[in-house]
Amino acid sequence: MFALVDGNNFYASCERVFDPGIRAKPVVVLSNNDGCAIARSAEAKALGIRMGHPIHLVPPPLRKQLVVRSANFTLYGDMSARVVSVLRDAAARVEVYSIDESFLDLSGIADPEAFSRGLRQRVHRWTGIPNCIGVAPTKTLAKLANKMAKAGAGVVVLDTLDQQARALEHFPVGDVWGVGRRWSEKLASLGIATAAQLRDAPTDLILERFGVVMTRTQRELQGQPCMALEEVEADRQQILVSRSFADRVEDHEAVAQAAATFAVRACEKLRRRGLVTSAVGVFAQTDAFRPELKQHNPTRMASLPSATSDSRVVLSAIRRLMIGMLRAGYGYKKAGVTLTDLAKPRDLQGDLFTAAIVGDDRLMATLDQINRKFGRGVAGLGASGWQVKPVWGMRQQMLSPCYTTCARDLPRALC
Repeated sequence: MFALVDGNNFYASCERVFDPGIRAKPVVVLSNNDGCAIARSAEAKALGIRMGHPIHLVPPPLRKQLVVRSANFTLYGDMSARVVSVLRDAAARVEVYSIDESFLDLSGIADPEAFSRGLRQRVHRWTGIPNCIGVAPTKTLAKLANKMAKAGAGVVVLDTLDQQARALEHFPVGDVWGVGRRWSEKLASLGIATAAQLRDAPTDLILERFGVVMTRTQRELQGQPCMALEEVEADRQQILVSRSFADRVEDHEAVAQAAATFAVRACEKLRRRGLVTSAVGVFAQTDAFRPELKQHNPTRMASLPSATSDSRVVLSAIRRLMIGMLRAGYGYKKAGVTLTDLAKPRDLQGDLFTAAIVGDDRLMATLDQINRKFGRGVAGLGASGWQVKPVWGMRQQMLSPCYTTCARDLPRALC
């Protein structure tokens, strides 16, 4: 049996944990540069705020009713880790599927429903995050049960064929995990509108029209597990770090500083996964939403002589790539860095003339340890504009404090 634990309106719930004054109010969390809604509390949804709704298009009378927050991904990531630690204490095997969703293996649990209700209460009590749990024999059915649990039950268990049949009978096929809008339209043309109809459709037809992925989904709806629990994340093939700027930037050195910052963060992710890179890339983009302006979207890639996870080596390559890449008089709105040809160090083999891996692992480990202990940005590299407020920084006018990861932002209790 699989259980899917999903934090309700996760980003908005994280904001509410440390601010009791907004727990009964409609809360909206915005995307980078305070653009669009990426999380909404139930109260905000009831007011008609859609996912992806541009905040500047919300009518002023409605806007005044909302509590609006800039995205605080540092806080959300730490709260997610706290939820996962509770889940790992409760279950032997856990797959972290996303920042707010985790699959659990409930093999050996005699009463999955009682276990799930107790776990749901424990997560809420220990972290403050409200959540729902769906339990079923396959991951697809568990995802479906979780959606049903969000309707109010909190916990839904589909462990019998009768329960599964009733659940699938009126469940829209477009809401089935892995189907989506484009495939649901094609399924509708075949007379398949519900999850039950997809489950009962001829397998040969599904395989011919939609391929093996949809066939796997169909078998999961039939109660046949086709997707195992993945406790360890598969090694990445590429790491991309990019950001949109608050305003268009014409200063080439400022864009280079942004690219250097992204390179440092990409290398941090690289080392955290125990990988090295053999190729790097950098790109910049002008404002695609202003077609009347001059447009320029340059991209450059380069292979490294030896693999590395050293931020200094990658930074040097990025700086060389950016020479002459940008055009004078153009305002750039976004930049990013990619690390490709990733591998584990043990899988690399050098030749007679060059080392397989270059860089100072001890220095990078010390740098990472300092930033983990005292907070990102305590130690850094000058090329990234370390501890300087950048002109390319994101617009975050309604950013909440980092309550759990920054000493100066720790909540104060008045006794």
